[in-house]
Amino acid sequence: MKRRKLGNTDLELPVISFGASSLGQAFRRVTIEEALQSVRVALDLGMNFIDTSPFYGRGMSEVLLGQVLRDLPREDFILGTKLGRYDQAHFDFSAKRVAESIDVSLHRMGVDHLDIILCHDIEFVEMQQIVDETIPAIQKIRDAGKVRYIGFSGYPMKIFPFILDQIDVDVVLSYNNYHLQNTCFADHFDYLKEKNVGIMNAGPFCARLLTNAALPDWHQEPEEVRAACKQAADHCASKGVDIAQLAVQFCVANDEITTTIAGSANPDNVRNWAKWAAAPMDEELLAEVLAIIEPIKDIGHIEGLPENN
Repeated sequence: MKRRKLGNTDLELPVISFGASSLGQAFRRVTIEEALQSVRVALDLGMNFIDTSPFYGRGMSEVLLGQVLRDLPREDFILGTKLGRYDQAHFDFSAKRVAESIDVSLHRMGVDHLDIILCHDIEFVEMQQIVDETIPAIQKIRDAGKVRYIGFSGYPMKIFPFILDQIDVDVVLSYNNYHLQNTCFADHFDYLKEKNVGIMNAGPFCARLLTNAALPDWHQEPEEVRAACKQAADHCASKGVDIAQLAVQFCVANDEITTTIAGSANPDNVRNWAKWAAAPMDEELLAEVLAIIEPIKDIGHIEGLPENN
């Protein structure tokens, strides 16, 4: 598995990493054995950066990860989790909850430190609190050795300059904003590199939009986006290619992105990602797909508080 350095940190991450949101049953009901096997397969294939959150299944993802990780040497994996979002509408970025959340996550996963901690989906709250209270609280915990690197995640592009023009962090994570249909995140890469911030991407399939699977009920992309992406998927299928393969390869091809995080509780999906990431991309097919998608390129949706978009 190819690896890239993350910003100014000493971490080298695989170009495809394992996202553990599905372990919290975000898409479907999963068995414990499926969940544990997916993690083991990811690690065996070199996808040894694992991204999770207490939001995923209200702690279920972290608990299940702990069943695998607590038996492994700590140097065998790189671990990131998040804080601040705990349920669909439950957010708490207070300094008190920062300390509690990190301790609970460490306990659930059976580890003594986190490599990366992210403030999760900050667009849903008054973001000045992240600058004034949340990140300073995490910095104190980092100084105590429980956390190595600090960052934040979210959907609207406005969040990046708002935070980074005021306070330094090590890494950022954007989801559903760098993939075949939407590359808005790339507009900020030069700015992020100037700030010496590591770049992580999540959602290469945009919540199944760029797969052959049925979309979840909560999918928010407009109908014209869904229709064009379905047309693109059908075109790939006519050429004997799963559009999900092209989606993985498109993200991996951008060497300004340290890692792209993909999530599944299906071990076969994880095996495919590793195989696809190592295979050459069909440039002709990519051009055809991008032409189909061009009329709806970069169309997204509103997420979080209106003033944060």
